[in-house]
Amino acid sequence: MKATIARSLAVAALATLALQSAHAQTAPDRARVLRAAADALGMVRWSDIGTNTTRLPGIDIVNTQELQASGTIDNAGQAVTGQYHVTLGYNPAAMRVTITPAGAGARRAIHTVRETWAWDESEIGAGLVPGKGTATPAAAATRERLLQLWTLPFGVVKAALAAGDKTTVATEGGATVVTFPLSGPLAGVTVKATLDASSLVTKVETQAATPALVTQAEYSNYADRAEVLTDIKTPGRIVRKQGGRTLLDIEVKTWETNNPYLVFPVPPSVKAAAATSSR
Repeated sequence: MKATIARSLAVAALATLALQSAHAQTAPDRARVLRAAADALGMVRWSDIGTNTTRLPGIDIVNTQELQASGTIDNAGQAVTGQYHVTLGYNPAAMRVTITPAGAGARRAIHTVRETWAWDESEIGAGLVPGKGTATPAAAATRERLLQLWTLPFGVVKAALAAGDKTTVATEGGATVVTFPLSGPLAGVTVKATLDASSLVTKVETQAATPALVTQAEYSNYADRAEVLTDIKTPGRIVRKQGGRTLLDIEVKTWETNNPYLVFPVPPSVKAAAATSSR
């Protein structure tokens, strides 16, 4: 009887140790994978200052960015060929997309989002001062535009880190997959990012109850495309789809990642419209 009890206790102890070991492996694996993804992009710098046991924390050095690209772009439901210019920032979360279709007389479109506001501009800075262009509120597009920002490779790593313990790491088909929920205005959206052997984000899929927020993006041909090279890698090709429809298929010419000076002030008329609709 005593031997049986002893064996049972031994089995229970081993099971407890196994669970503790599995739990201990999970968190470091998640941290290791996310650090590797950040390092692969070059978005984090680690200090050598300190002792063997005390180091300064890693610093995310990437905030504002600007990219120039060309290719096929969905513009108000119509596929056009032209130039694609993006300025963006993560603190605060903001993005301005300027689409210039090819051909004489083509009309440029400027779509902007910042935090909980979205609007279209007749020109950059429209609506900020009297007589300078028109800013048209586009509240219904807020979440879609924010999703574009947070499903870019840098946004994926930042959001996965911000999700903390809600972020999971697994292996599918031999590839590392990171899954996490978004929060704030994008609460209810789940992101699944696939990393390649170099820990670069190559595929991002989103799931949500709203069909417009169910998207797939592919990133390839990574390189440092900034004017001043700082080993920050960005994709050279981006393909983004929604429900099988191609929203974006572009080749990137330049991608400035050295925090260019960019601002995204919200026009008073856009704020006023948002306040009125929330009543």
